Formats: sequence, structure tokens, C-alpha cells
Amino acid sequence: MTLRWGMIGGGHGSQIGEPHRIAARIDGLFSLTAGAFDIDAQKGRQFAQELGIAPTRSYGDWKEMLAAEKALPSDQRLDLITIATPNSTHYEITKAFLEAGFNVLCEKPLTMEIAEAEELCRIAAKSGKICGVNFGYSGYPMTIQAREMIKHGDLGDIRVVVAEFAHGFHAIGDDATNPRARWRYDPAQAGISAIVADCGIHAMHMAEFMTGQRITDIAAHFDRGVATRQLEDDAILALRFDGKAVGRVWTSAIATGSMHGFNIRVFGSKGGLRWSQEFPNQLFWSPINQPTQTLERSASYLYPAAAEGGRVAVGHAEGMLIAFANIYRALSRNIKGEAKGGFPTVEDGANMVRAVHAAVKSDQAEGAWKAL
Repeated sequence: MTLRWGMIGGGHGSQIGEPHRIAARIDGLFSLTAGAFDIDAQKGRQFAQELGIAPTRSYGDWKEMLAAEKALPSDQRLDLITIATPNSTHYEITKAFLEAGFNVLCEKPLTMEIAEAEELCRIAAKSGKICGVNFGYSGYPMTIQAREMIKHGDLGDIRVVVAEFAHGFHAIGDDATNPRARWRYDPAQAGISAIVADCGIHAMHMAEFMTGQRITDIAAHFDRGVATRQLEDDAILALRFDGKAVGRVWTSAIATGSMHGFNIRVFGSKGGLRWSQEFPNQLFWSPINQPTQTLERSASYLYPAAAEGGRVAVGHAEGMLIAFANIYRALSRNIKGEAKGGFPTVEDGANMVRAVHAAVKSDQAEGAWKAL
């Protein structure tokens, strides 16, 4: 059964909109049925129709979309709505659609405030509806393999996690003329943090995802390489986890020459793992006192959950769109009642909002440890 899917934001020129649209239809599980794609109502309606959406379900804004979709018979209502709008709008839109009985996948960060994130957790639990958060990198087969290896005890006791998400695309400081950069450093749109809330939370979520441990405390230092910015463009964080592991995260938007720069290493008492998003098909496994092994995506020796995530034969390139598709597939299975879990949850999103706030408080307190 193909599910009816709607989208808010992610219009023409959006960095994230098209990856969602491609990923959602890779497995033929979702049909793009409705949307409100742009802050400009006319452009949003026009873009929706360019995507093949009927004029009656091409909306000028999310409020119009909510009112119309809520009024439809149950057999015509949307099964899932993806929210791909600026940070400051996530809470209001997610709350409204959850309360109206829709399943939601929200882009990260889930909200700008802790109380808002915790309220969404309560609303989702009470309504029984799905509320996912798009930490898309957790859909990569080899990050799933890392999680499975750690869960099965292959690494022993997890001691240290070291992650970084450092790119150089905002090194020029052209915020005034670059719309993709401008909103990220505007507190009114981005909230209390820029690079930590944008990229750092992917590194922190991946640390939680792989290890199965929650971050409990953070010590942080923020910097502004471009002095005119209101929010940080570089940060270093120390982490403590509830399973006794410790962690380090470096995140930056001014790492000149770095393209994506998302890497993670996990060290346990029996061995260590290393994964890089720019080379996602390989996971490097170093058993203690043995040579490092290269584990390949789609190979026969992977754990079942990781093997299922691969869509093409071993040795062929596969990347971000398939990772997103794995999350959409998990959402489809949950909506249909075929499975439970397998996607980043509202609780995962809420813990990352807590992490951002703890990091900001720590920086303001000259690096003192702050609890989530």
C-alpha cells in the first residue's frame, strides 16, 4: 500500500527538499499528495503543481494545508507530513499537525526550546502518532552496523567517542548575500545556537545512536571566526554519557577546504570503529591487538539490520539518498503497524535540544560542565 505524503517547506532551491522527495519515493512507499512549499504562497502553489500535485492540494501556507487536510475523509487524509522549514517554525507546525492526528517527520533541530521539545514528546505519546526527527545519517547501513556491533558487545565496554562535523562553506562570511548562511546566524530564525544546533547535533546524535548511551553532561567552548556573526561558527564540546563513556565533538562552519567533514570514532575495551560520511560504504574495525579490517556495505558478514539497509551490490556507490530512504521505509512500516522503531524519534530530537542548551550554558559559564 502506497501512503499519502505531504511536505511543508523544501521548495524550489531548498537544500534539503529534493533529497526528501527522492528518498521518500525510492521504495514506492509514499506518494507526494499535498504540500505548502514556500513562504511565498503563489510560488509554493506553483511549485506544488510542477511536482504533479493536484491544484486542490497545492497550498499557500501550512495553516491552509492543515485546515483543508484535516477536513478530508480518513481514507483521503495524509499518512505522513514532512516539515522542512526554518528552525523557528518547527515547534508550531509539528504541534499543530500532531494534535490534528497526523504522523510527522520534522527536520532537525526538533525545536528551539527544551519545554517545546518536551511538550511534543507528550503530545506524540498521548496521540499515539509518530513523530520522527530527521537525523538522516543514522540511516546509513554502516552506521547501523556500528550500532549492532556495539549492541552485541563486539567492542566490549565503550570508553571514548570522538566525532566531528566540520565544513568550510561559511568561511567567507558572506551572510548578508548568502540566504543559505544568513538565517543560520540569526537568533530569531536559528535560536540560541548556529553550528552546534545545525551540525553538532548530528555528531552528538550519532554518538548516542551508535553507542546506545544518552549524553548527560556537556562542557563547551564556542567561537566566532567571522566576528560579525551573532552566533557561533565553531565549537568544541566534551561529553559525558549515562553508560560511563566520555566523548569529544568538534563542529565548525569555517573549516576552510573541508567539504562535509562528518566523522566518528568509537573506542571500546575490545576494539574500535571508525566511519566517515564522505566514504560511507566502509566501516573500519580494529579488534584489540589485531590489524584493522575494512567492513563493506552490503557484504554477507554484516548484522541483518545493517545488511537490509544496503540497496545495491557490494562495491557500488551508495549514499545519502538511500540513508534517508531507510528512514522513510522505517516510518512506513511503523505507520502500517508492520514494525516498531527504526527511525530517530521525538525523544531523540528532544535530547539534542537539551544538548544544545547545555552547550550554550556551558560556553556562557566559561566551559563549566552543565547537565542536560
